[in-house]
Amino acid sequence: MELETYYAKRAAEYEKIYHKPERQADLARLRNDIPALFPGARVLEIACGTGYWTPLIAEQAESVLALDYNEETLAIARTKKYPRANVQFLQGDAYALPPWPRKFSACYAGFWWSHVPLGRIDGFLQGLAAALEPGATLAFMDNRYVEGSSTPVTRRDAEGNGYQTRRLADGTTHEVLKNFPTAGQMEKRLGRYGSAVRFTNYQYYWLATCRIMAA
Repeated sequence: MELETYYAKRAAEYEKIYHKPERQADLARLRNDIPALFPGARVLEIACGTGYWTPLIAEQAESVLALDYNEETLAIARTKKYPRANVQFLQGDAYALPPWPRKFSACYAGFWWSHVPLGRIDGFLQGLAAALEPGATLAFMDNRYVEGSSTPVTRRDAEGNGYQTRRLADGTTHEVLKNFPTAGQMEKRLGRYGSAVRFTNYQYYWLATCRIMAA
């Protein structure tokens, strides 16, 4: 539960990561590119965190169900402005999604893939695909590793997962799982569950999309 504890404690300072000057050009592009994926869609947002992307997606989507494990981050996400009143929030586990009566036509997960242990990726994707209708848009966005801007990876485990040592404003240090997949790795993995896989590299981030195939 180290990751969940870390993000619960980090909730109040989480969005400082978006203030890095060198990343502003990328973020400006992503604030356009990500919402453009979801016009009129019924979106499931995995690991919504403090809701930085949620209002942007909600501007284009029919509806958004934003899920996160921590109530501390959800409390902040709920304070954002949603003028179309088309967003709902749910505390839940991305590895154990509930059975919704209607499947979603799209899914977005920002800064989530890098925290999924390599051995749990397929199980997570299988559960996620079950919540999406055939042809649904699936999009992941996450960090690229950039020397001098990214936190260094301090160790790797036997499975190949990387870990960073991070310090919070309260002085506590936390070891956080953080993987940096290549375009080829993402294309191969998403290709098991979707078609029309596309991987886009930005300077500091990447964006991967596909269309979910019928089960």
